[in-house]
Amino acid sequence: MASTVEEQKVHFDSKDALTMVEELRGSYGSGKTRSYEWRESQLKNLLKVAEHHEQEIVDALRSDLSKPEFEAYVQEISMLKNSCKLALKELRNWMKPEKAKTSITTFPSSAEIVSEPLGVILIISAWNYPFLLSLDPVVGAIAAGNAVVLKPSELAPATSSLLAKLVGEYMDSSSIRVVEGAVAETSALLEQKWDKICYTGNGRVGRIVMTSAAKHLTPVLLELGGKSPVVVDSGINLQVATRRIIVGKWGCNNGQACIAPDYIVTTKDFAPKLVDSLKRELENFYGENPLESKDLSRIVNSNHFARLIKLLDEDKVSGKIVLGGERDKTNLRIAPTILLDVSRDSLIMNEEIFGPLLPILTVDRVEESFDLINSGTKPLAAYLFTNNKKLKENFVRTVSAGGLVVNDTTIHLAVPSLPFGGVGESGMGSYHGKFSFDAFSHKKAVVYRGFAGDASVRYPPYTKGKLRLLKALIGGGILSIIRALFGWSKA
Repeated sequence: MASTVEEQKVHFDSKDALTMVEELRGSYGSGKTRSYEWRESQLKNLLKVAEHHEQEIVDALRSDLSKPEFEAYVQEISMLKNSCKLALKELRNWMKPEKAKTSITTFPSSAEIVSEPLGVILIISAWNYPFLLSLDPVVGAIAAGNAVVLKPSELAPATSSLLAKLVGEYMDSSSIRVVEGAVAETSALLEQKWDKICYTGNGRVGRIVMTSAAKHLTPVLLELGGKSPVVVDSGINLQVATRRIIVGKWGCNNGQACIAPDYIVTTKDFAPKLVDSLKRELENFYGENPLESKDLSRIVNSNHFARLIKLLDEDKVSGKIVLGGERDKTNLRIAPTILLDVSRDSLIMNEEIFGPLLPILTVDRVEESFDLINSGTKPLAAYLFTNNKKLKENFVRTVSAGGLVVNDTTIHLAVPSLPFGGVGESGMGSYHGKFSFDAFSHKKAVVYRGFAGDASVRYPPYTKGKLRLLKALIGGGILSIIRALFGWSKA
């Protein structure tokens, strides 16, 4: 009986969530998180987490996803380090008020835009990059001067546990907390009033998050996903293009990445060459038996494994496999799989794949691919391989996606001067670099005036002369103002 009572106490419910939020609001209300010194110290501590515990992070990612150490370091640990270092380098500049121009209607005056923290932020993370996608938004929230609650994904339990441990050890617990758990804990958190919610994951849960946020008029940053296309033109360096497609697909957590190529569009004439090149390079990278490769992550769990097998084994799809299709249910592994000319009404073409399956669609002319892409929902990323200048320009002009890359895949994520985010059903809002700071800040408009230059024209009683002068001040030039002052009418 005692153990049952103990277990009930461990459970995190709405009452616990409310208490925690009130504590964090108290800490935020004290002003401590607004100071440069606090922000700097917490960013330095977050950097120490990545620098001093690299092997523990690699081990946790291996436990959760069998993620190769190379990917764990390059795509998670090093990217968080870079994010922290950039924020530390630029923080004073980001915090400085930005001067703004004033107009003649407020003369004499000055104005500025002041970045102020939003308050208490909830960050709900994803399982596929459980270290980076948990802490990268935290960098922005801290840099902006907020208190933060991080909810890591329960589908990556080793990383979630490690994050709770390290954040507890290194960060200021009066202002930064981690809540572990699953649906019940997330639901308890979503019942509370936050000043912003950042969620990374799928559209179904994104809608739940947004619905909960709407009850409190809480703004949201949603990093979702979608079917990110790759358009492949002829007349390119096919080996380089193929390698870049492979590393963006299977070299990113075995396709379990929100910006991984979801499908390829190429011409009927070029498709055989592309397939041959993919086969050749995939064998070079992962060997003749890729199920045994240590350089490929496994599928995260049995539910996702079953979902992918369902996509692969659909009658209208299973006969389209030109490479791969092997699976190992016990070890949750699926070999890199290429499918040619799958039906557009198949399951695999109507949901985000999020795994090692890559369909190739064919068109008569490569220009037709843009209409095909735009006929669906807006993806998080879109890629084009071509040497044709007009095709590049048309791609950038007509394809709407969170981000575009020409002649490579996924690398825009590593450019801190670019915003990372979706559009339409692939998400809303963006972060990375200065955009992370801005995402968790309110841009406060401030105007300063003295007591000199007080114009009676703005005060009652209103007269035609005052109206004439105000019209000139608001919409006219210097001649109009002179005419209004002297009561002259236009000749």
